Amino acid sequence: MVPTESPAVTAVAPGSVTPIFVPPRSSQDGSFGVSFAIEDGVEATVEPSDEISISLDGEPTAVEPVENVLDRLSVAAAVSLSASIPVGYGFGASGAATLATALAANEAFDLGRDREQLLDAAHHAEIDAGTGLGDVFIQDRGGLVWNTGDGIQRSESSAELGYTALDGIATSAVLDDERTVERVREHGQEGLSRVTPGQSLRELLELSWTFVQRAGLATDRVIDEVRRVERDGGVASMAMLGETVIATGTRNVLERTTRITNEGARITEL
Repeated sequence: MVPTESPAVTAVAPGSVTPIFVPPRSSQDGSFGVSFAIEDGVEATVEPSDEISISLDGEPTAVEPVENVLDRLSVAAAVSLSASIPVGYGFGASGAATLATALAANEAFDLGRDREQLLDAAHHAEIDAGTGLGDVFIQDRGGLVWNTGDGIQRSESSAELGYTALDGIATSAVLDDERTVERVREHGQEGLSRVTPGQSLRELLELSWTFVQRAGLATDRVIDEVRRVERDGGVASMAMLGETVIATGTRNVLERTTRITNEGARITEL
């Protein structure tokens, strides 16, 4: 499907960080957890084309969930992605790229889909690719979002966050190991039971670090970086799922800084 006039449309979606999560028991179930959107994210420019092509920061690439969402919307397009978050390090980059692509494609092709339909298409595109368990729901809303079993709740924050991305961890490497999954599920549920509205980022990261250690998810490099932050008076933990340290209450210890953003995915240019 290519419209008579083929304008390029740009949308942006924030990155997302999950400090605590509980894996679903089946692909049909949702995961529980607490996450927040960050100012750094992914921009997607969609231009109708005869075939699907994707580039990231100017280089041709394959991004399965982005291809999936275009297929779900029954369109072909050239998608140009630009990321201000590390890709593959626990910042929900694939979800941000997929959601931003869905929003931009809806405008570029004048599809007339509502926000919930586009969110559903992006979510299932991620599930089919095995790249996300619900990042798009945080990236849609912005702010601090959590679900402890009583439905999705949200609050706003503008807390500053520091981070260092050391390496990626494949979601499947954790979720395909049943012992690890059960350990994560047990300690994730314990951590979530202590999440309360109005909690500070410092308190949330303290809960997260307890969860990460008890679940056995931290690598030696993550532990070393967390200790560096603690020596500087800050609090740190690990992003789910990546060998990435996130922290608050410290400066000039970790490589980059950002903030929690209360603004969700949106069209930026028609």
